[in-house]
Amino acid sequence: MPRLASILATLVLVAIALPAQAQSDYPNRPITLVIALPTGGSNDIMARAVADKMSAALGQPIIVENRASAGSGTVTTRAIARGPADGYTLLLGYTSTLATGPHMFPNVGYDVRKDFAPIGLIAMAPALILAHPSVTYRNAADLIADMRASKEPFQVGTPGVSTVNHLSALLFAQQAGVKVQYIPYKGSGPLNTDLIGGFVKVGFNPIPVSRAAIEGKLIRALAATSLKRAAAYPDLPTVAEAGLPGYDAVLTYGIVAPAGTPREVLERLRVEVAKAVDRPEFRKRYEERGIEMAASASPAEFTAYVRSEADAFVKLVHDAGIKIE
Repeated sequence: MPRLASILATLVLVAIALPAQAQSDYPNRPITLVIALPTGGSNDIMARAVADKMSAALGQPIIVENRASAGSGTVTTRAIARGPADGYTLLLGYTSTLATGPHMFPNVGYDVRKDFAPIGLIAMAPALILAHPSVTYRNAADLIADMRASKEPFQVGTPGVSTVNHLSALLFAQQAGVKVQYIPYKGSGPLNTDLIGGFVKVGFNPIPVSRAAIEGKLIRALAATSLKRAAAYPDLPTVAEAGLPGYDAVLTYGIVAPAGTPREVLERLRVEVAKAVDRPEFRKRYEERGIEMAASASPAEFTAYVRSEADAFVKLVHDAGIKIE
């Protein structure tokens, strides 16, 4: 009996030690970073660059997997929320999946506050208010004045319904107190094409897709949608500077894991994410493309940011009466 008791005690100690050992060995196999968007976009390029830096530090490859899905990425997000919480499947979360989607699409099947563990912010991407060269506005203040003087709803192009750029236009109209007729396009590219062609005179579009046309003087930038001036266009005033104090609408990206992922694993990943985005050469390269790498943030700060972003957009969606079936 004493021998049996000794053996049982040893087995208990081994059973207790195994999870800790597994966590201390993390990672011991490849990690998958899922993106709920198609390949080729600026978000895809940015995520792969971060993954490469993290792979080198962790000693294991991080495989970026694009799983574009319906509901602005919420279907893929739900699948990750229900997946294993072992640190080997991560998600690139962004404003549409973490803040707006859960409140705009019915039955998304996940609760951001309960089903995900934040790891770290990666980047923020402001949009621009753009105009065809034939438009005489010098800045966003002129645009607001013309909108207020118009007896008919002012036509504004946006890359799709429920996108952050669409919500940016909604917020703009709400704060300016103007009536707007939204013209949704199937993506930023088609909107950019019609802005260049003059088929729509004013639109809200991301910086990366618009930059070449701006530099070629095919379209003009009137203002940035971020609270601070965009790093890519430091001389361009913001909407807030144009007369709408506090206006701030940007697309935010961060890495999350399913809730229940071991704390030690989350901390290891958080440290490596912070190191990756804090590299000066990395920041400069992406800021030139219109993507501003986020400063290091604790999981608590990341959570607070997502919640504040969600609260702001939820009120906006409710006030505008938007509901997607």
